[in-house]
Amino acid sequence: MINVPANAARESAAPAYTLTSRALHWFTAILVLVMLPAGLAMGELGRGPLQDLLFHLHTSIGALLIPIVAVRLLYRLTHVPLPLPPEISAIHRLAAELLHWSLYALLIIQPIVGWIGASAHGARIMVLWMFELPPIWPSDKSLSDKMFALHGVIGLILTFTLVAHIGAALFHQFVRKDHVFIRMITG
Repeated sequence: MINVPANAARESAAPAYTLTSRALHWFTAILVLVMLPAGLAMGELGRGPLQDLLFHLHTSIGALLIPIVAVRLLYRLTHVPLPLPPEISAIHRLAAELLHWSLYALLIIQPIVGWIGASAHGARIMVLWMFELPPIWPSDKSLSDKMFALHGVIGLILTFTLVAHIGAALFHQFVRKDHVFIRMITG
């Protein structure tokens, strides 16, 4: 008879991430991977219909991300995933925790900073051509410029953090081959 530790049996029977966690993860990922290039491109274009479309897409996704990430964060706090496999070192576990919580923080802070900047600039924020977000800051050109500069810096930090997250996932899949990446696909 094979003696299987209770914890190992639990981990093999239960998914590391629930279907809801995985759906929220991939939905967020798709939105962010559309929003970041749209934001970069709209900043490089001159005024015109394409810049307007990219601005609308970027701000709509940012507005949608606020409640989506809030739900995702609440769900994560109430549905803790299974721990990483025991062969993952303590320093890598810590790095993974810091990276994940940094992503949550950046994904909450970034759209709020953008919303403050757009409000202070006096720009209308239409969400998917359906409704307009109310301004959350009075008109203030100087503050708007500062908020948009901060928005750009946070965008770069978010991009580097995402590259690290994606790189770590690919490292686990193709170098370590330890099924850490697969947990977010199949559970």
